[in-house]
Amino acid sequence: MTPAVTFLTKHKVAFELISFEHDTQVDNYGQEVIDKLALDAACVFKTLVLETAEQGFVVAITPVSQQVNTKSLAKLAGSKKVAMAAGADVERVTGYVLGGVSPFAQKKRLPVYVHQSALAQERIYVSAGKRGVELALAPKDLITLLNARCGEF
Repeated sequence: MTPAVTFLTKHKVAFELISFEHDTQVDNYGQEVIDKLALDAACVFKTLVLETAEQGFVVAITPVSQQVNTKSLAKLAGSKKVAMAAGADVERVTGYVLGGVSPFAQKKRLPVYVHQSALAQERIYVSAGKRGVELALAPKDLITLLNARCGEF
């Protein structure tokens, strides 16, 4: 269905695929997931791409209800500074459209950082690579597959 689903299937990771009717008038994609699937906000995570001061990109996977503390993320990433990447850059390096960026099977493999609150969840929800489609999986599987680092940001 999407490169992310193909990736998880290939790696034999247990996941659940959940679809809902995406409202094209909505631009807060994470809140739409929470509302339409009636999920606890603490277990729904967004995939963000940020640009480092050194002109590289990193992926931050964080609860949709939180903002990224860019200073903390920069420190975790070993960078002087990070800032949200431009939408065109996000789509170019991930291969996904905004609102449907999955952490899995991106066009370019980037360093991944997962907010440590994910570890408190039995399973978390992330984009499957298309607006209106979510993946539910164990956070440890996500962290292992993406070789991600956890931290507070």
